[in-house]
Amino acid sequence: MSTDSNPPATPGHDPYAALRYRDFRLLWLGSFIATLGEQMVSVAIGWELYERTGSDLALGLVGLAQVLPVLILSLPAGNISDVYNRKAIVLISETAAGVGALGLALVSYRQGPVALVYGLLCLIGAARAFSSPASSALLPSSVPPAAFGSAATWSSSAWQFASVLGPALGGLIIAVFHTATPVFLVSAGTCLIYWVLVVLLKGRPLALSKQRASLKSLLEGVAFIRRTQIILATITLDLFAVLLGGAVTLLPVYAKDILAVGPAGLGVLQAAPSIGAVLMGVVLAHLPPFRRAGLVLLAAVAGFGVATIVFGLSTSFWLSLLMLAALGALDNISVVIRNSLVLFLTPDDMRGRISAVNNIFIGASNQLGGFESGLTAQLFGPVWSVVGGGIGTVVVVLLVALAWPEIRRLRRLSGEPT
Repeated sequence: MSTDSNPPATPGHDPYAALRYRDFRLLWLGSFIATLGEQMVSVAIGWELYERTGSDLALGLVGLAQVLPVLILSLPAGNISDVYNRKAIVLISETAAGVGALGLALVSYRQGPVALVYGLLCLIGAARAFSSPASSALLPSSVPPAAFGSAATWSSSAWQFASVLGPALGGLIIAVFHTATPVFLVSAGTCLIYWVLVVLLKGRPLALSKQRASLKSLLEGVAFIRRTQIILATITLDLFAVLLGGAVTLLPVYAKDILAVGPAGLGVLQAAPSIGAVLMGVVLAHLPPFRRAGLVLLAAVAGFGVATIVFGLSTSFWLSLLMLAALGALDNISVVIRNSLVLFLTPDDMRGRISAVNNIFIGASNQLGGFESGLTAQLFGPVWSVVGGGIGTVVVVLLVALAWPEIRRLRRLSGEPT
């Protein structure tokens, strides 16, 4: 594998195009390791707080402590990352996240106040709010535009693989040491590794915004997405698919009361979407560029809705497992197309702000989707909650296809070779 900053062109489709660039490999590995640490912490925090408090509310507050900083700070963070050195912002953010993880280890070891746990989670959430748009803006500096599609595919696969491996490793460490403290220490170590890998990045320089950070420049990211209808359409599709297709939120109910597979079966069910996504990522990397990307996207999201309906009605463990893997695979198609479009169509001096808006939409839909699924399950039962969400997803696909004809006409993703 070449380590040149400008490796020679490979005739035909190259499945590993992005991975042939040294900077992308560093960023890809660093993002994978950082996500691994985040996923390990998510398991450890839940275990630690429930062991200490026995309270369901304590677990619910974990998500709130993590998502609020993202919702509040993402737009200002995206604005700042378009004005100031993005690499420096990532380094400062990862330092703060590492300090937060070390703080959690100390509180866990000393059995410190639970309120301090939430404060440290807020610190980590704030660090991620700044790190995410800045690191997203670093990605296009690590590869040329011709490799953007490959970069989006491999980045998504790395995130999904870390989402499978992280909780398993976190649970294994807790099982071995009977405490969550080592998990927090390992997470701090992943922040340090990511920090070092980012330092090693050389990257081609990308333009920064010439405007000072202000309310006007902050809102330009929102205005750009409103003007760029194809990005707005893809974000809308993804937002409502996640908002309505909340099968994953109700997996504990299905594992216990409908499929009767217990905790072990629940673990397998929870891993299935990410496994499906990873496998689809490998397939997408080896396929040539999309020729009718818009129709593929609409079909993938509609398929996501249909798979959600089948899962909701299923009483077979194996059929349910297959549908969950299909959900992950189809969702990854949507993610790769959306992220590729954002990479191709966003000006370099607006990458932080566009990434921030994207993070808010997708992050909020994840949290609200869980709430929507829980509420409708309480009112109508889990089966109708999941099936209704799947039907709603298919309806949204039809509405988006009608409202944005651009998405039906979208063929090759801009910037890909024809």
